[in-house]
Amino acid sequence: MIKIGIVGDIGSGKSYVARQFKCSVFDADLEVSKIYKKSRICHKKLKDKLPNYISSFPTKKKEISRAILDNSKNLKKITKVVHPIVRKKMNSFIKKNKNKKIVVFDVPLLLENKIYKGDYVIIFVDAKKKEIQKRLKKRLNYNPKILNKLKKIQLSLEIKKKKSNYLINNNFKESNIKKSVKLLKKKILKNERSSS
Repeated sequence: MIKIGIVGDIGSGKSYVARQFKCSVFDADLEVSKIYKKSRICHKKLKDKLPNYISSFPTKKKEISRAILDNSKNLKKITKVVHPIVRKKMNSFIKKNKNKKIVVFDVPLLLENKIYKGDYVIIFVDAKKKEIQKRLKKRLNYNPKILNKLKKIQLSLEIKKKKSNYLINNNFKESNIKKSVKLLKKKILKNERSSS
């Protein structure tokens, strides 16, 4: 199994690139949303750690955002609760797809996390800052202060780039991205065959 990890800046189009591989994708942000909606255990733990912010079940993203904005330390408390649950889900995703040739991971903190053991093919999605800003502003939950706090717990883009095996330039033109991913997928499979 080839595990492909997609990394890059917030808003660089990682999820879109991940989907273009036409393989099973583990989308960490989507999983976190599901955890907030469905996990009573997670809700209870968050409520215990952040009693002034978390109210009734299901966990509301607005409350999480408020906790992060009020105090950066709250972000650490949240990740301590949420990340182990995401990791469990990721492990069961790997087991479920163990016979697949390629699986893709769209995990914002893949390189920062204990999950990463170096056995991933890392692809860095590169995009112009101006384009990223334009796209982020269109998001419903756009909040530059929260984005800055999230970026502080991530490795710098330079380090992510250095740790990556491949780079994809995202100019947000659909046909270009599809073509780039198709070529890259072939390349990865060819390299895998020659190294095994």
